[in-house]
Amino acid sequence: MSVSLTIDAIGDADVENVVALWQRCGLTRPWNDPHADIALARRRGNSTVLVGRDGGAIVATVMVGQDGHRGWVYYVAVDPDGRKRGYGRAIMAAAEDWLRTAGIAKLQLLVRRENAQANAFYQSLGFEESTSVMFQKWLDGRATS
Repeated sequence: MSVSLTIDAIGDADVENVVALWQRCGLTRPWNDPHADIALARRRGNSTVLVGRDGGAIVATVMVGQDGHRGWVYYVAVDPDGRKRGYGRAIMAAAEDWLRTAGIAKLQLLVRRENAQANAFYQSLGFEESTSVMFQKWLDGRATS
């Protein structure tokens, strides 16, 4: 399948459309301000938000960054009306290319256990479940849920 997706870094004029896409895809959480997440990703050279456009419309996104040893992706989104067209694969390939260009050899991501569709998607891209255990702690004192 040939995908005609133009992918580049998010621009100022894209922010509201990207946040709206993340909300339509159910990616936002009350404790994460998507506007602040975008601003943080754009502030430094070790991260960005990539935007995929088809005919000018934003149909896919990925926030990608690296810590010097491994890459991470967040906010992988495909417009619900544009699924099954290869947009997810294309935006993930762009994230992998961004990390390779930065000299990063390993990509990691987090997926909620109950998100069977996302788990199957990443497995289809060659991702494997890690043997690592993730720990978390809220630094503002709130209880972990």
